[in-house]
Amino acid sequence: MEKTWRWFGPNDKITLAMLRQIGVEGIVTALHHIPNGEVWSYEEVMKMKHFIEAGGLRWSVVESLPVSESIKYGGRDRDELIENYIVSLTNLGKAGVRTICYNFMPVLDWARTDLAHPNPNGTTNLYFSHAEFAYFDICILKREGAEKSWSKEILEEVEKLKKTMTPEDDHQLVENIIVKTQGFVSGNIKEDDRHPVELFRRLLDLYKGITRDRLRENMRYFLAAIMPTCSKYDMYMCVHPDDPPFQILGLPRIVTCDDDIDWFLKAVDDPHNGLTFCAGSLSARAQNDVVELARKYAERTWFVHLRSCHVFPNGDFTEASHLGGRADIIELVRIFEKANPHLPMRVDHGMTMLGDAERGYNAGYSFLGRMFAMGQVQGILATVDRELGMTYRQPGFYD
Repeated sequence: MEKTWRWFGPNDKITLAMLRQIGVEGIVTALHHIPNGEVWSYEEVMKMKHFIEAGGLRWSVVESLPVSESIKYGGRDRDELIENYIVSLTNLGKAGVRTICYNFMPVLDWARTDLAHPNPNGTTNLYFSHAEFAYFDICILKREGAEKSWSKEILEEVEKLKKTMTPEDDHQLVENIIVKTQGFVSGNIKEDDRHPVELFRRLLDLYKGITRDRLRENMRYFLAAIMPTCSKYDMYMCVHPDDPPFQILGLPRIVTCDDDIDWFLKAVDDPHNGLTFCAGSLSARAQNDVVELARKYAERTWFVHLRSCHVFPNGDFTEASHLGGRADIIELVRIFEKANPHLPMRVDHGMTMLGDAERGYNAGYSFLGRMFAMGQVQGILATVDRELGMTYRQPGFYD
């Protein structure tokens, strides 16, 4: 697989020169300075493409060209926004950037309750606590009817948290759930928004009455509209699974499991409509057989995120080692190398380690932690390629 890296543009503290030294071949990025819903001009696309190529790398994947909320919930301006999306796709296609990772998650791109959860070895990782998320839902967000979304056991944990949580703890939970995980990726909430909870409530209100079936139909409508452009430029749309892969905040989630993936691939049955196989997101749902999903959908997978989650008995989950957890990355590499050895792959959500925390990296996107993960995955790739009789080459070295 092509070894790629999520990079946040010229202002990223991690430079392209650093990435070349650790074996990265392709860049995964977006035009984060352009607001959601606005057109990515050909000039802006080419500016980014030339910058990446001047650094000795290639722009392998767009992650992401955001799908506006109005497209997701079916607002009055969705056709206008879809037309803008088509123009942006056209400009990417003309520039030769042909793999587009996107998501169809309402409001939140991804959610964690702790961005620096301690591991036994002294590193930290991202963590999702059902009890803390329920506390945020019930006590901070004060969503109408929130208590009905949670089990008796979780509600009992919330009552315990009420006795220990301080205003500072509440603030940190807001930062973790709706600011620090969203603000750096052209999200709905920016890091300098003064009233993020109030803004978040307004965003949730947009989805009142939007059922799972309605959201599915809105996704089908969007995909059907853009497929002719994707076909024209041979562009591959690959949706990212919901993270976490279950319903939260009363919002429908429609890319969580086998049934969901099967549905959207058949709803618009075009090879340019495909999947970003995020092993981490899928492994956070204990019911998902991640390896079996990879076998089933390898032929419609156009981008791979290699990470893995450990799920605790109560359903909480944390990022695992890239050699551990539920995902079985070694077997996933075997599956995808056999299906398509040219697939772009990136490691994801590495540990925070060895001073990463002091360097101001975006949440979940440490340098040394991801570099460590990349080293593990490069070893897996080299071993699997030898098993399969393929030649593994490490860029930047003499053979």
